Amino acid sequence: MTDSTPCAPIDTTDLARRLADRLLAKQLKLVTAESCTGGMIAAACTDLAGSSAWFERGFVTYSNEAKHELLGVEERILRRAGAVCEGVARAMAEGALANSKAQVAVAVTGVAGPTGGSPAKPVGTVWFGFAVPGQRITEKQHFEGDRAAVRAATVHHAFTRLLQLLA
Repeated sequence: MTDSTPCAPIDTTDLARRLADRLLAKQLKLVTAESCTGGMIAAACTDLAGSSAWFERGFVTYSNEAKHELLGVEERILRRAGAVCEGVARAMAEGALANSKAQVAVAVTGVAGPTGGSPAKPVGTVWFGFAVPGQRITEKQHFEGDRAAVRAATVHHAFTRLLQLLA
């Protein structure tokens, strides 16, 4: 799935609270694996008091080496397709689950800008990997705006999609 979404200032506090409630109700824990957001999803989760009841851990794997060493992303995938692709997002989510005690994972890898884009992967391209009990999903989104807007929209989409998948 691909979407091009304009970015506006986004407050994720309400989404994080709703996700917390859903995870607690289902007795599930969340793990994050983040590249382009640099830990912003984990930070939004842990901004909430009591998050240790539902947030297990977060991995910030900004470099390809970190993706490989901490999450087990195969080097051949990183070399062949680069860090911003479906296979890496999927492997990040799976690796986060395998290296945690969580049952739910979200992984993000993308081009936040202002540099680093290409015709095939323009600035604003973000791949998501989601793992919830019984489902593994990857999807690509494209967000408009500057670096801050792309990163904020990525966090917002991660929470929104997790809420949908856990409904």
